[in-house]
Amino acid sequence: MTNQKQFGVWMDTQAAIIVGKEQPEAETITVLATINGEKVSPKPSEKAEHNEKRALQAKFFKEITAHLQNATYIHVTGTGQVQEQFIHYLAETAQFKNTKTDESTSNKMSDDRLVEFMAAKLN
Repeated sequence: MTNQKQFGVWMDTQAAIIVGKEQPEAETITVLATINGEKVSPKPSEKAEHNEKRALQAKFFKEITAHLQNATYIHVTGTGQVQEQFIHYLAETAQFKNTKTDESTSNKMSDDRLVEFMAAKLN
């Protein structure tokens, strides 16, 4: 998979850390971006709160994918079920339909440990 656009994403419902190579031919994997999602503010109705939650999640996913241009492989890891939702989002997005995705579950880790973890997955 040399010289392909490979990325790793650690995420939970409120934050995402994207790692990969600055350029496909680069030797080292680094942290490319850290994204923080917005919190849902309390609403008078459950329906309004649910709609805001979905809208904020879509915005969060779009912010992440802005860093994954021309990806050929994305490994998604993190806590909870948000990785699965993100992989479904990628599959439904025309730009990522042919991108190979993989997932695992992991607790939050330091940036250095995440780079090390993803280097094993991406090589």
